[in-house]
Amino acid sequence: MSNLAVLPIIIPLLAGVILAFFPKKVNLVRTLTKVFSITSLSVVAYITWQVVTNGPIILETGNWPAPYGIILVADPLAIILVLTTNIILTACAFYAPHSMTLKQEQHYFYSFMFFLITGVSGAFLTGDLFNLFVFFEVLLMASYALIVLGGGKIQLRESIKYVLINLFSSILFVTTVAFLYGVVGTVNMAHIAERVQESDQQGILTAIGALLFFVFATKAALFPLYYWMPKSYVVPNPVVSALFGALLTKVGIYSILRVFSLIFVYKLDLTHEAFIWIAGLSMVFGILGALSTNNVKLIIAYNIIPAIGFIIMGIGVFNQDAMSGSVYYLLHDMIIKCALFLLVGAIAYVAGTTDLRKMGGLIHYYPVLGWLLFVAAFILAGIPPFSGFIGKLLLLKGALADDEIAIVIIALLSSLLILYSIMKIFIKGFWGEKNPAYEVDRKSTKGLIGPVIFLLSFSVILGIGAEFIYPTVEDISTYLLNPEVYIDAVLKE
Repeated sequence: MSNLAVLPIIIPLLAGVILAFFPKKVNLVRTLTKVFSITSLSVVAYITWQVVTNGPIILETGNWPAPYGIILVADPLAIILVLTTNIILTACAFYAPHSMTLKQEQHYFYSFMFFLITGVSGAFLTGDLFNLFVFFEVLLMASYALIVLGGGKIQLRESIKYVLINLFSSILFVTTVAFLYGVVGTVNMAHIAERVQESDQQGILTAIGALLFFVFATKAALFPLYYWMPKSYVVPNPVVSALFGALLTKVGIYSILRVFSLIFVYKLDLTHEAFIWIAGLSMVFGILGALSTNNVKLIIAYNIIPAIGFIIMGIGVFNQDAMSGSVYYLLHDMIIKCALFLLVGAIAYVAGTTDLRKMGGLIHYYPVLGWLLFVAAFILAGIPPFSGFIGKLLLLKGALADDEIAIVIIALLSSLLILYSIMKIFIKGFWGEKNPAYEVDRKSTKGLIGPVIFLLSFSVILGIGAEFIYPTVEDISTYLLNPEVYIDAVLKE
């Protein structure tokens, strides 16, 4: 049973390797990609059911017990994020053949997509900080290849910035892990948490915690470390933007959620109060960025930043409702961001531009696309009964219980402005008189609509089916608020 924990890493890794043998046989590669993505989703769904029903699955590789060996921990938080990752993979596997050029597909796009999923799944499942760094590097290597796919001048410019920022944060990450090992003598997260509680070097550990937060905040694109992200995420193909927007920043926020609920929980008045301020500033500056542009892709990219702010807000408040809200919002945001990037990719394709000032009247020719964007805007903004509403309700309830009135007001105002920023695409892009140019050059949206409906259906289920999903999320937040449960499970004490 414990070997199940490695399957979410092995399946995409093997898929990527196998697909690399047939780069020119595009039809075969497309079919295999769909088969592998559905297989991976089915296996992970089964593992998720096992974890939710019977508790965490822990794999000690080579039969080396923790903290001496490499371990994988498929606890409820990790596996539910891996499941969401595979839902996104499946949607992108079906969308990609209709948005990529033949040249891009032949340059190993599908292999790099599966390698990216390998890194993301590994980062969620690993039980030690050094292998978290290793899986970060796996996903970053794949992302370096994906961001330059297409070879445009603007892609080269943005990819250089993306690579340099991530290289710097990776060097700082591994250096900080070395410092931490020097202080506590282990890289196993459960063992670190145990040693930190017993350590009398709280000053050094606080400095190490701050360095780790800087690294994860850079990867999560939190204020003020988000400057590299928006343009880097809009220059690749829409399906690559969707993978990046849904997954990469979320690995950073997952790392903050894991490390600052398990290891660095001894100075909550210092660290978690700072999180609330950073959350508020992320919401404000992210939404200002979204409102300041007419580029439909940039509007969605900037909307990643306030969403990360909402999640970090729950970690800062750190009570039952707030942590449940953070987990719920994280699941919701991974799915809706992927759907929105795929949607604006389709909009830019049929309109022939990403500039809202050059669009108008699209609803007359592409009504399904328009109404899907309308629904997605309501889901993103947190209008009841969709998934965004449940996460925000829990976050606000948790913040009000701790009298964090300022962040509640910022969150409510941000929600209204997020809705306005997306509705601006609907009003300017789809509303208005018929445009004869679209009639002459009418493009097919075949293959672009299905994956978006697939993703939005999960968002609707997360909202309407909250009564069935919330108990699992509540269990996860209880688990996060009681780090000794994780420590006991991993170290078998």
